[in-house]
Amino acid sequence: MISKEAMQIVTLYQDWVARQTGELTIQGVRDIFAEWHTLTAEPAGVAYREVELGAARAMWILPDARDDGKVLLCSHGGGYVGGSMHVHAKFFGHVAKAVGCRALSVDYRLAPEFPHPAPVEDMTAAYRWLIAEQGYSPSDIALIGDSAGGALALTNIANVRNKGLPLPAATVSISPWACKDTSSPSYETNLDNDVLTKRELSSWLADIVIGKDGDWRDPLINPLYIDYAGFPPIYLQVGGYEAILNDSTRIADRAQQAGVTVALDVVPGMQHCFQLMAGHAPEADSAIARIAAWVRPLLHIETTTALESS
Repeated sequence: MISKEAMQIVTLYQDWVARQTGELTIQGVRDIFAEWHTLTAEPAGVAYREVELGAARAMWILPDARDDGKVLLCSHGGGYVGGSMHVHAKFFGHVAKAVGCRALSVDYRLAPEFPHPAPVEDMTAAYRWLIAEQGYSPSDIALIGDSAGGALALTNIANVRNKGLPLPAATVSISPWACKDTSSPSYETNLDNDVLTKRELSSWLADIVIGKDGDWRDPLINPLYIDYAGFPPIYLQVGGYEAILNDSTRIADRAQQAGVTVALDVVPGMQHCFQLMAGHAPEADSAIARIAAWVRPLLHIETTTALESS
């Protein structure tokens, strides 16, 4: 049984579906994805500061108790057509606070105005900026993202490698989306469980991002096709009721076969991006705590308790 607090995401997604009575539109999808922030409580003791970042904007997320020598590079969800650093600010604030370091959330360019590969190129540019202009060592950087942003937390590393840059310490991929590839069995097995995501929605979004004739096997858009050899440790977290559940399990299998250290966390009964209920639902708070406990040792960060008492 899920908590009564966790039902708020079910209610929100049911409302979104009910409002899409006609043909999907870019603005309509952007409007509903902008409501994701309503799920998230404001984290106490976190400040936000926007910065210019080449073609994109970004936001520093600054918990009061933090190790400034470590950073999370954050990529928001929204199917590459919606969402923003503002929509996900509170969520990434909860994560940064739990981990005990600063975070940089990137407002990467969105389709259809800026189709693939603009989002992944913007995330790679942000990673390069952290190293070249902010002085961070790759070993002091971890990536995190959800949904399309969860895919970017993987495809960005593939792109970083393609460009000859050193790889980050770790990556956290929450419910990564394989774009137009809807071959995962969970699209069928969770057909009646997932309130929001269906094959039709995935295909519609993908056509906007890569075009109807785009290469949906491109490893810079579809993490199922990445060569994971040499990747840093990966933490995958996904809701047990998600249509794209098996996108995560298949990525985990592929990465493990390549010799990568992988943690796979399937949370029973949870909907897509349930972690956005941070501060409101115990399942979300517990999930974030597990993410923090996994990534802190890889970034060599003291516990937040230790930071707060120092």
